[in-house]
Amino acid sequence: MHAHIQHLIRCINLEEKEQTERYQLSQAHTLRSLKAEGLALHPIAVTRKSFGYADYPEISFRLPYPGTTHLFRDGAAIECFKQGEEPVKGIMMSMEGKTGEFRLFAPDFPDWVEDEGVGIKLAPDTRTNSIMKEALTNLEKNKHLFRLFEELHGEKATAAGIPAFNTRLSFFNKNLNNSQQQAVSAITENQELTIVHGPPGTGKTTTLIEAIQQLVKRGEKVLVSAPSNAAVDNICKGVLEKGIQLLRVGNASKTDEAIFMHTPEGKLSNSKVQKDIRQLKLRAEEFRRMALKYKRNFGKAEREQRSLLFKEVKNIRNEIKQLQHYNEEKLFTEAQVIAGTPIGLHDAGLEKIAFHHLIIDEAGQCIEPLAWCIFPFAPKIVLAGDHLQLPPTVLSSAAVKAGFNRSILEIAIDIIPAVYLLNTQYRMKPVIAGFSSEYFYKGLLLSASHLVNQAPHLTFIDTAGSGFNESKGPDGSSLQNEGELNIAQQLLQNEEVTAEDAAFISPYAGQVLMAKDQLPKTMRISTIDSFQGQEKSVIVLSLVRSNEDCEIGFLKDYRRMNVAITRAKEMLIVIGDSATIGADPFYKSFLQYVEQHGTYRSVWEFDMS
Repeated sequence: MHAHIQHLIRCINLEEKEQTERYQLSQAHTLRSLKAEGLALHPIAVTRKSFGYADYPEISFRLPYPGTTHLFRDGAAIECFKQGEEPVKGIMMSMEGKTGEFRLFAPDFPDWVEDEGVGIKLAPDTRTNSIMKEALTNLEKNKHLFRLFEELHGEKATAAGIPAFNTRLSFFNKNLNNSQQQAVSAITENQELTIVHGPPGTGKTTTLIEAIQQLVKRGEKVLVSAPSNAAVDNICKGVLEKGIQLLRVGNASKTDEAIFMHTPEGKLSNSKVQKDIRQLKLRAEEFRRMALKYKRNFGKAEREQRSLLFKEVKNIRNEIKQLQHYNEEKLFTEAQVIAGTPIGLHDAGLEKIAFHHLIIDEAGQCIEPLAWCIFPFAPKIVLAGDHLQLPPTVLSSAAVKAGFNRSILEIAIDIIPAVYLLNTQYRMKPVIAGFSSEYFYKGLLLSASHLVNQAPHLTFIDTAGSGFNESKGPDGSSLQNEGELNIAQQLLQNEEVTAEDAAFISPYAGQVLMAKDQLPKTMRISTIDSFQGQEKSVIVLSLVRSNEDCEIGFLKDYRRMNVAITRAKEMLIVIGDSATIGADPFYKSFLQYVEQHGTYRSVWEFDMS
């Protein structure tokens, strides 16, 4: 086996080991510490129970307290637990504010699920890990793909120029700029692997939708993927607006209504097959009802009877899956575009369908083994995203040290010459975009001509010497800075910052948790990681770090800051301690940029009482 394939498998094992150790409840990892790290939500209040997709139990819940929830993303592996009971494995379906929904991989709801003291915690994603390892193990059997693998892990590419296309295409979207037209033309001429590098606000989604239209017009069948359901849904909405026949596979429970009607469940909702499935679900419900007669205290015979009844429920569930899959095959044939997350596409059983193109959006957040799970589906691949924004999330420090958090985009962009930069941003006033353009994009990121600096759009509020020091939150974990939060409140009360038009973001979950308690409910409040891909007229960024040792922790990941400072359309306000952050060369450059091009304010201008 190729040495790098072995290396990737070792990294997957390291990550799974780290997940197992970090997520387990033990003397070393108490429930209190898991909650403090945002790895457990406890207690939860169940608000609704139902049997959903393929007859799996699904639970809606709310949190009776403000919790750290950003790690409970859709698709995250979880366990539902109660002290003294056997935990039940499941998957997160959605989490918004204090309400969420998850699916359990069980024949029925646990007897105790509505008792006091029930919670959910993150669990190792053993299934995704095993799918990735299987994909890597089979890689050498596919000569075409293995050659690409060797190319990506060979020597760094020479500085060969990329081909320029005489764009003879008749573009559907007449407003595309030259760099967007070049990218679309490159995708239509793609022979194996093309990269679309889309910095913040440069219309990456618009470009991809135009490319999809062009490919479909030529009769190509296109597969679209992204690491998160939210990113998949974003591109699906644009594709549907163009009247393209789309099939969205994967987690359909929380897609909005417009997209749901283009999922297998939505398309089959009024068909005969759905009536057959309803009948099967009624049979399963009857078996469950019979099994529940043996709920608490029963002997060996009753236990065996209950086991047999639940075995029937499992058989019916498999029958439902087969029925759905059989009918979905027709939908797969009819669709011009099929979209889903990598695991969603893997589970859809698409092996027999001939796709021409695979487009992976947000490829800068896709770890390499996940990409190899879906690369076999199409001979031509497009990677789109920005490797200079947040990388994939990897928990194991040993795996990070081994480079496991390098995305497929970051790996490919060093090797593949066909890289097309979208060079004009349409989101931010030029002064806001200027620092990122210089520091991250070699000055190549331009601002659209209609964006003109008219007022102070960039402000740094310096808390140096004020005593606004960082502190650990009440859970003893993530950092907070109450002084910086006080400044944010005064900006809302006394200056031209309205809560509805603004977002408060911070790298630290502890600061975000405190802000949700103290700032207006109409204001968007989020960690930087959760805000990637979003924008607001006004962004208030709280850096939190303020200490005598100039320790800045994971502010050291400058890509996180690239995300943070490129979310604002009209005004970016950064609150921080120049004495703490200024010793770092990146932040020193940023402070110098603000002094030259923006407004530099002192905390002493505010009410310090």
